[in-house]
Amino acid sequence: MKVAVTGGAGFIGSHLVDALLGEGNEIVVLDNFSTGRSENIKHLENRVEVIECDLSVSGSWAEKLEGVDHVFHLAALADIVPSIQQPEAYFRANVDGTFNVLTASQKASTKRFIYAASSSSYGIPDFYPTSESAAIRPQYPYALTKHMGEELVMHWAKVYRLSALSLRFFNVYGPRTRTTGTYGAVFGVFLAQKLAGKPFTIVGDGEQTRDFTYVKDVVRALIIASESDQSGKAYNVGSGSTVSVNKLVELLGGDRIHIPKRPGEPDCTYADNSRISKEIGWEPQVTIEEGVMELLEHIDDWREAPVWTPHSIANATSDWFRYLGDNNHQ
Repeated sequence: MKVAVTGGAGFIGSHLVDALLGEGNEIVVLDNFSTGRSENIKHLENRVEVIECDLSVSGSWAEKLEGVDHVFHLAALADIVPSIQQPEAYFRANVDGTFNVLTASQKASTKRFIYAASSSSYGIPDFYPTSESAAIRPQYPYALTKHMGEELVMHWAKVYRLSALSLRFFNVYGPRTRTTGTYGAVFGVFLAQKLAGKPFTIVGDGEQTRDFTYVKDVVRALIIASESDQSGKAYNVGSGSTVSVNKLVELLGGDRIHIPKRPGEPDCTYADNSRISKEIGWEPQVTIEEGVMELLEHIDDWREAPVWTPHSIANATSDWFRYLGDNNHQ
C-alpha cells in the first residue's frame, strides 16, 4: 500500500515508519521538524519520501495524499507548559493541522485514517482503570487541542463517511523519545540525569502511578487499527498496568530528590484496554521491565539532552503553577 505518516520524523512516527516499511509499504512522511528530528529517519534515506511542510497551512503538501491508502496522523505539538504559554500555536498545529489533513484525506478518497489522540484528555479521572466512556476533562491546552482534533476525526467519520479511528495513547516511552526542548516526559528527564550522574527529580512523593506504554506496542496498535473494519470510534492504548514513579527509579537505579507536586496532574493513569482488545484484537506485550531494559541499551541517545535540576524545573514550570495552581481544575 501507499501510506502517509504525518509527524513521521517524530518519536512514535519514526518507529511507525520503520514498521510500515518492514511490511513493504510505500511511505510518504510529512513533517515540519518542529519536534521531529531528521536523525530519527536518517537510516531510511532514499527509502521514504520526506516532505517538509506546515500542515496547519493549506498547501501543495495535500497533493502528496493523492493515491494514498492509509493516513496516520501523528503530527502535533506536545508538552504541557508550552501549551499554557502558547495556546494559539497549539490550536494551529493540533486543531487546524488535523482539519487540513482530514479534508485533504477526504478529497484524496483515502481508505483509512488513524488519529493519534492523548489520554491527557481524561484529565483527573473518577475511575481506574479508565475506560473510553470516562468524562473528558482537559486540564491544559495541549490536552484540549488533542481532544478537539479527535472530535474532528469522529465528525468526519460520521458525516463524510471517512473510515477513521482515534487511539488515545497513555504515557508512551521508548528509544527516540525527544531529548531536547522544553521540560517534558519523565523518561527523557530521568535518562539525561542518569547519564550525568545526577539524582532523579521525583515529583511529590513518587507514589503516583503511570500507565507507561512501550512504543513498539503503540506502533502495533496503530497498524492493527488501520487493518480493522471499525470506524468512528476512540480506543485506549495502554500497557495494561500502572507503575509508580518510585518503581521506575528503582528500575533505572540512582539517587533521588523530591520536587513539589504539580496541579492538574492525576495521581494515576491506567488504561482500560478491554474495548480495543475485544473489538480489534490488540493487546500490549512489553512489560515495564523489558521496556526499561531496552531503553537503557539506547541511553547514549540522551548524551546531549538537557540535565534538569530542581531549580531549572521550577523556572520551567512556573507558569504551570501560576495558571493551574488553584482548586478549580478538578
